[in-house]
Amino acid sequence: MRVPSIRTRRRNQLRWRERETRSLALVQHLGTGRRKRAVARVFLRSGKGQITVNGRSFENYFPSEAARAIVRQPLLATETADKFDILITAAGGGPTGQAGAAKLGIARALLEFNSELRAKLKELGFLTRDARQHERKKYGQKGARKRFQFSKR
Repeated sequence: MRVPSIRTRRRNQLRWRERETRSLALVQHLGTGRRKRAVARVFLRSGKGQITVNGRSFENYFPSEAARAIVRQPLLATETADKFDILITAAGGGPTGQAGAAKLGIARALLEFNSELRAKLKELGFLTRDARQHERKKYGQKGARKRFQFSKR
């Protein structure tokens, strides 16, 4: 194994210090939400209310107004819509599942920001994970519940 030179070690130390100072300057609150097969990680940062999902604008990622309304619910309920910039990384599932996952993630991140919001969020049901999952297709059958037509003769 080759031992790094002193110059390389010093450069790496400077990089680590730079990363530490960058991470100290950035204050963010994390919340993870899940719905159906979708998972959303939500980062709340102080800002003007801009929402970004997977590097795309909020309106571009969720074209339906219903999905956008679902995501905004916890922010509107706690009146913090214009206080935070929100970065969401969503994976799995479809648009509805990802919107529900983002809603739960935002509610959990708001709770990390201010625990006094818990009563309001709990009352409206934003801290409850919807446990309904997609039921698997059974072998020898048409779907999860649907059966082939029965013929007596």
